[in-house]
Amino acid sequence: MQDVIAMTYLWLKAGHIIFVVFWMAGLFMLPRQLIYVHPAQPGSEEEALWVHRMGLLRKVILTPSLVVVWVLGLLMATELGLFAGAPGLGWLHAKLLFVLLLTGYHGFMVAQSKKVAAGERPLSEKQLRILGEVPGLLLAVIVVLAVLRPF
Repeated sequence: MQDVIAMTYLWLKAGHIIFVVFWMAGLFMLPRQLIYVHPAQPGSEEEALWVHRMGLLRKVILTPSLVVVWVLGLLMATELGLFAGAPGLGWLHAKLLFVLLLTGYHGFMVAQSKKVAAGERPLSEKQLRILGEVPGLLLAVIVVLAVLRPF
């Protein structure tokens, strides 16, 4: 039985990592696409093409990956008994905080892309370039917490 549990955990972990990569790829792409659509005239063919691409990115990569990452991550934590209140899990709580921040960033950027699809330009190109760095910074913190478990 221990072998089955160990093997299940490894499959959950592999799936989790794969979908984190997909999710991060989408989070890196979305701000870049928002930058590309920025100079296009609202209602233009160029804008329509970028809006279509952003919609596909959200529907095919971003949202499904987000859901799978959360489901597999919570299943792994449950299987390991990490929510049972064991001591020494400060790293997990910190990691979850940063994953929540990344999830909030995801929601914010999706909302921005929907505003752009409606013809608005709520953020400048400079703001979008700065926001494009956020997922990389959060990812670095999350990986350090998960791998090093510093506290």
